[in-house]
Amino acid sequence: MSEVRDTWRKPPFIASPLLRYGLYAAVAIYFVFTLVTLPIDWDRVADGMTRAQRIFSGAFPPSFERSGLLIDGFLESLKIAILATVGGIALSVPLAFMAASNISIKPIYFLGRGIIIVARSFHPVIVAIIFVKAVGFGPFAGALTLVVYSIGFVAKLLAERIEEIDFGQVEAMRAAGAGFIPTLAYAVMPQIMPRLVGLGIYQLDSNLRASAVVGIVGAGGIGATLANAFGRYDYDFALAITMVIVGVILVSEAVSGFVRKRIA
Repeated sequence: MSEVRDTWRKPPFIASPLLRYGLYAAVAIYFVFTLVTLPIDWDRVADGMTRAQRIFSGAFPPSFERSGLLIDGFLESLKIAILATVGGIALSVPLAFMAASNISIKPIYFLGRGIIIVARSFHPVIVAIIFVKAVGFGPFAGALTLVVYSIGFVAKLLAERIEEIDFGQVEAMRAAGAGFIPTLAYAVMPQIMPRLVGLGIYQLDSNLRASAVVGIVGAGGIGATLANAFGRYDYDFALAITMVIVGVILVSEAVSGFVRKRIA
């Protein structure tokens, strides 16, 4: 009589032991091969440890003496994030309708999807460099960068939500003789509004974080203040800026998470 096991064990992702351990070995070999073939200058890495020690020793204790610059940079980042979120959502809504296969005709659908794919294809830092070259240094380049960043995220998820709506309401509006715009306004928008509000809150939080990153390449905000501090070797002031960025992001994350739970 076979023994009955009284505990459940999750089956492995790959049932065949030979294939499973072969895959582990292939990943390990690839990791070692990549590490060996990468052009890493280990002498420079060793020198970098010395420089890092000098930076950290100069960063403590953090200096908040120039708090005016810090506050100005943070307020600029906040303005960039709000402007980019409002502009990004305003552009994302029509793009989402264009990119929803159950609403748009095929040419419009492919155009909308293509715009979203392009907006999602580049990291915000790359987009920021392009806009800095196009419109110059400052917050305007940062706002334009985060508008593109917002479109890539909000329009995609909103289009997917539109494709999941109860299409019976749309058919009822069409049967009643409603036009295309009234149908969108009264049959589609009420169904996607909770998702749109949630995405807007999340994107505002995300844009506030991203504004600190794109500012390093000259797109304004607290990131530009941080880059200038490093350029002047003011490591103690740079640490103070970093602490403020982390604190603001933590508070922003907590507030946005609370609001999203309330509207869910």
